[in-house]
This record gives sequence, structure tokens and C-alpha cells, in this order.
Amino acid sequence: MADSLDRSTNINLLKEPLVKKLCDVLDKSNHKGWRKLGEIVGNDKRFKVSSDDMEMCSLRVLEVEGSPSLMLLRLMGERGCTTNHLIDYLQSLGNSEALQCLKSPALQILIQPQSVALICGHNLRLSCHAVGKSPVQYQWFKSREEVPNSTSPDLVISPVHLKDAGFYICRVNSGDVCEFSQWAQVDVLNVGMSYGHSYHSLDGRVKLVMQPQFQRLHVGETLQLECGAVGRPIPRYQWHRNGVPIPNTTKRKLMIPHVMQEHHGRYRCEITSSTERMWTNEVDVVIAPRISVQITGAMECSEDDIYAIGEGSSDLFLNSIPEQLYATDKVALLIGNLSYQNHPQLKAPMVDVYDLTNILRQLNFKVVSLLDLTESEMRNAVDEFLLLLHKGVYGLLYYAGHGYENYGNSFMVPVDAPNPYRSANCLCVQSILKLMQEKETGLNVFLLDMCRKRNIHDDSTPNIVLRVTANIVFGYATCQDAEAFELSSTGFTNGVFVRFLKKRLLDDEKITVVLDRVAEDMGQFDATKGKQALEIRSSLSERRALTDPILPGDSVDLVHAQSHQWAKAHELPESMCLNFDCGAQIKLGFAAEFSNVLVIYTHIVKKPEDMSFCQAHVTDFSHDLDVDPKEMNRETPEETGIYLLSSSLPQHCLYTRLSSLQKLKEELVFTVCLQGTFAAMDDDHPIHWTKSINIGKPLIARLDLHRAMRRNSCLQTCLMPHSPSHSPCHSPGPEHHLHLYHGSHHSQDYNRLSPQHHYMDIYEHPHGAMGGFGVSYYDNLSQCGYEPAYDSGGVLGSPGRCSIPIEASDDINELQTVFINSLQLQPQ
Repeated sequence: MADSLDRSTNINLLKEPLVKKLCDVLDKSNHKGWRKLGEIVGNDKRFKVSSDDMEMCSLRVLEVEGSPSLMLLRLMGERGCTTNHLIDYLQSLGNSEALQCLKSPALQILIQPQSVALICGHNLRLSCHAVGKSPVQYQWFKSREEVPNSTSPDLVISPVHLKDAGFYICRVNSGDVCEFSQWAQVDVLNVGMSYGHSYHSLDGRVKLVMQPQFQRLHVGETLQLECGAVGRPIPRYQWHRNGVPIPNTTKRKLMIPHVMQEHHGRYRCEITSSTERMWTNEVDVVIAPRISVQITGAMECSEDDIYAIGEGSSDLFLNSIPEQLYATDKVALLIGNLSYQNHPQLKAPMVDVYDLTNILRQLNFKVVSLLDLTESEMRNAVDEFLLLLHKGVYGLLYYAGHGYENYGNSFMVPVDAPNPYRSANCLCVQSILKLMQEKETGLNVFLLDMCRKRNIHDDSTPNIVLRVTANIVFGYATCQDAEAFELSSTGFTNGVFVRFLKKRLLDDEKITVVLDRVAEDMGQFDATKGKQALEIRSSLSERRALTDPILPGDSVDLVHAQSHQWAKAHELPESMCLNFDCGAQIKLGFAAEFSNVLVIYTHIVKKPEDMSFCQAHVTDFSHDLDVDPKEMNRETPEETGIYLLSSSLPQHCLYTRLSSLQKLKEELVFTVCLQGTFAAMDDDHPIHWTKSINIGKPLIARLDLHRAMRRNSCLQTCLMPHSPSHSPCHSPGPEHHLHLYHGSHHSQDYNRLSPQHHYMDIYEHPHGAMGGFGVSYYDNLSQCGYEPAYDSGGVLGSPGRCSIPIEASDDINELQTVFINSLQLQPQ
């Protein structure tokens, strides 16, 4: 009895499901329930359960879901009662049902399959892991049909097709004992190449991959709107019209047959999961009446046929609908530089890039988000970005970090830029725009979160000739010859620009209207009023919006080839289970915080019964990644620097964060080390088992951005003919060394402009406090000479961890009953 429980364990440390089951039994029993148990314990002077204690327990019945048994067990636990004592008391009580709760189950399912929504063509993996006293056998079912060749703990369908959507369950056998897992629903979305093919791995977050489209119908026709999201657990849907929920519309597809005039309006869908909530674009549904017009009493024609009225008759004007504009694709490159080698360190770019990545993916942008790039890495990343641009594409480039502006040209500063830096060490934004224009893009958006002060060390005058096009929008975080700011505090939060930008970016408005509203919001922010103001430059003549739908153009094959290349930057390794000779099993999982930041976590799935201590950690990483061993294999994500993704990661693991994946030259090989001790061992010295793991090149590492020279497009364009120095990508000659030495004479002038000498304290009212813990705090507003004062962020709270529930809709419950009943009729 209680073989799986440590009899010396205090009963307050028992698992919650076990305690709940035990309390349910004791609460419902009249003669062998909690009152009789209290009398038995009261006679044992060790735990001193008095009549007053029993009265306090009885009052629990007056509370909603109150449990007298739970109160009694807590009192006993506080006074030192162990599992062994409790078993003795239950035996004296004679409650065999209560004792059964403490028995070791002959078969126990440890990992339940999770419902999931994913894109057609991706890989489906459902997992069910169990332990039993006898060898465990598995069999997967789809509805009531066995899935062929599915007798392992993991059901893998690669690639998944539309026909694979449905409900799945796993039957687990151990000897003569049989258990069924919970049901898992699989939703497969048929999403074309224009929608988010970057989602190659599900990291627990819900991602919007399909937006509803504008509809113009006649009375009596059928309205069909469709949206879709992928993730675990499977997302839930609720459609709204004109801001009001539509009853009984909780599916991905909204269908209204025989529409009437009253169905006219603006529609959008609310998508939720256990921890997240997002909205689709809001789209217009226009319901036009069927109009017939008689001319001279003889000819009748429908509204669709009318194109002109003869002379002498009145013109007929119908309500005109603005033409819907489309993008042939949407691509975004987000760069946040914060760990500078020769300049002040920043904090906010990491949070800004993370938040914008999630928002742009909801708008169906293919996004690559990168932190801390050197000059050559930035140039190569831009080259990869340019490869995806073709006619009609919406291209967006966001940069946060140090920067400057000379003679109307903006320069982004890499993390390895020397002090002082010049144009040859930086990337010119206007040069990149020139290359984008050659691709005949439909919309070019630049969001530059950096300072625009003049660089006194750079006298170059670039001669960049841009084409006259009507598709360019610049959103500068600050005005010309001014600084950009971030709020300085002890944690992380957004910079001033993104703080207001992220609240407006999903608006279904022309992009210049969106930025105008952001400018108005920033203008009301007391901390930077009069110091920083958003500046918008635009040559946009059409109503182009980031919410515009995607309609692939003629170059479909080219789009597919380029999308495949870009998708490489999002490929995560598959999670895996490692079996060690000692009988332990370790799950190794992966997640992406950014396109060049990988998270590895290890979890012990199974350990031998006689093993008293068991721990698994990762080690022996490539020197290219420069991983600090002290920050690896930590018990919480925050301890290893994973602040933004922590709520999406599984619990009870050891976590390691690998940044700067773009520097990885070879395949990523590392070691998983298992340490364990056995109860029979004389000493506590652990035994080691190791396994070497090769996960290839994950995420951005596949694009080899570390190479100094890959293409000449961005490099040649960014180099200016009158530049006073040469690019570090070339071998420096004597002249280059001379220029650097000359620059050092200005170091004292530069130091006088450093943030330490331009510092002000700004108090932000508590109701405006950002992020985190919801408490008021003093924000320090940093300013930096000709460089951006993009210093540090506010407080980033650790989001509360929520367990991910298994889907439990009425459909699943009904299917459960039908399925189990049908199996009882089948021969074993």
C-alpha cells in the first residue's frame, strides 16, 4: 500500500489531485468520514486535534466548495502528520476507499496529449507517456478508428494533411490494466505561402496566420468569413459584428446563408487561449440590394449590367466601395542592438523587437528578429531581407539602437562599431531603400528608433539618388538633430516610441494615419514632452495599410523559393526523448525567443524507482556562442536571462539560453549529461551518463550571417565614395590605421557627451507606470550626445505561469462517451 509514496512525507506535501480525491471520499462518507477521522487523531496526543479544531473544520461546509476534510488534513500536516501516520489512521477508520486513494497505481499517465492547431504541410506530434508496474504498450486512435502503425508514445504525422484533422486518443496498457489518455483535438489549417510559412515550430504561443477578407455580397447570397491561428492549446474563436459578439459563432469559419441588409457591418474575430488574447483585422461586409432599372419601359437590366444611361436620362449613382489594396507578400526585418562593445549599453531594444515581432506576425508578416549584430552580420541580414522583395511586396525594416543622421541620411550603428564611428562602419538606411525600390515593392516602411543627432566625426556626403515613387513611409522616433529616449529603471520595458506604437499597429488604417496617432499619443507623454517627438515622412498616395490582405502575384514560383529560404530562419529542432542505460528518460525541448536566440530546456520524464537523485543538464557548447556556464541549466527561465518567453515555457525544467546564433559556423553539437545516485549506494557521489546531441543549424544559423563577405549589394551601396575610412570588412591598410588613430584624438570630446553628463530624473505618475508589477516607480530619462540615449527599460514582471488545459469542449466529452462504449463492445 502507498508503494509510490514516501511514507515519511508530510501530508501537506502530497500532490493536489491526490489530496482532492481523498477529501472527496472523506467529505461524502457519513460513518467513516472526516469526523470519525478527527476523533481518532484527537486521541493521539502527538497531533492535538481539539474539539475547537473540529468545530472550525465543520464551518467549512458553509463556504462555496468548502471541504472540512481538507481543513482537517492541513491542521494535521501543520502539526507534523506524515503519510505513514495517515495510512494508520485510515486503517483504524476502516475506510478502504480512502486507503485506495493512497495506493500506488498500476498504471499512471504522466504526459497527456495536447490539442493543437497547425498548418497543413507541417509536422504533427502528439505525446502520451505513462509508467506502470509492467511494460507499457500504446495504441493511438482517431475518433473510433485505430491509427495504423501508431504503437509508440509519440504519434507523428509528417507532413500533416487536412484529412488528419480530428480527435485523437491514446490507449495505454500495462499487464491487464488499461487507461485512456485525454482527448486531443487537431485542427489543420490550409494556409497558402502568403500566410506565415515561418511558423515551423509551435512554442506554446498562439500565432495568427489567416485573416478574414473584405466581402461584397447581394441580399440572399452566403456570407463566408474565415480566420485561423496555430498553437497549443488549440485556440478558441468568437466572431463580432460592429463590436458586439455574434451568438453561436465560435468556429474558425463564419457562415451566414441568405444574408439580409441587417448583416451589413464590420466583422472581426476574437482569438483566445489559456494565456493570450488577440484580434483579427476588422473587415467590411457590404450587403447590396438587388436593383433592377427599367429604361423606356421596354428593357430591364440588373445592377451588374448597368454601365451607362443614354442621353437625356438621369445618371444613376450607386454607393461606391473603395478599391481593396493588396500586398503580394509581407516581409519584416527587425534589428535591436543593445550590447555595444565600445558604446553605452542599451536595454529597451530587446523588449521592443520582441513585442513588434508578435504584432507583425498577427498582420501576416514574415518576420526575422535579431539582436546584437556586427556590421557584417547586419549587412548579410539585409541581403537576405532584400532577397524576399519583389513586385508588390510590403517590406518593413525596424531598427532600435545607436544611430545618427548626416545630410539627410540615417545611419544604423552595429555593436562592433569603433569609437568614434563613421559612415563606413555603419549601414545607411537610404542606401537600403534604394535597393528596395529596385525590387518594385508595393510599400516600404522604415521605423527607426534611434537618435538623429549629427555625427561630428563623419564629414562624408553620400550621393544617393532615389527613384520618385509613391510607396515610402519613414517613422522616425525623434525629430531631426534630436535624441531618442528610453525610460531607465531596474528591469525591462519598451522604449518611448514602441510603447505607443504597439498600441496602434493593428489598427486597420492607412499606415500614415496610424503613425499620426502614435505621434499624438507621444505628444501627451509628460516624461518626453518637448524633448522627443515622432517625425513622419511619406510619399504614400494610396491607402496602403499594414492590415492589407495578401494576394500573391504572378511570380508564384519565385515567391515559393524565396519563402523557403526565409523559412530557414525559423526552423526549430524537434523535441526529443533521450533514454539512458540506467532506465531514466529525459525530454529535451527547444523554443525561440528571437530568430537568433534559442532556448533549451530539459525535463526528467522517467527515473528508476531506486534512484534517489536524478538531474539532467546540457554542456559542451561551441565556442562560437560564448555561453557562460554560470547562466546555463538554471531552475527558472529568468535566472538564465529568459524574461520575455518565460510564460510560454513548460515548468519544472532546467533552462539554458543561447544567443548570437548567427555566429555559429558549424552544426550545433552539445552534450546532455545525466547525474544520478541510488539508494543502495554507500556514498552520495553521483554517477554520470552522457549523450552527444547534434541539432544541425537552428533558426538564423542556417543563413550563415557570420561570413564577412557574402554578397556585394548592400555593402557596395552603403559604402560612400567620399568616406574618410574603409569598411572593416576589408583588410585594413596603413591608411585605415591612420584614420582610426586620428579618431582617437576626439575621444575626450566624445566622453564629454556621454550619458553620465547628460542625465535627468523624470517622475512618471503611477497610473502611467509601465509593465511588470503594477507599482509606481521613478523613471530616469537618459540622454546621450550625438548618439541615441536608448538606455534602459522599466520593470518587466515575470508573467504568472498557467497550466495549459487539455481541450474539454462538449464535442470531446460526447466523443469520449461514444468511443469508450464502442471499445467495450470490441474483443481484446
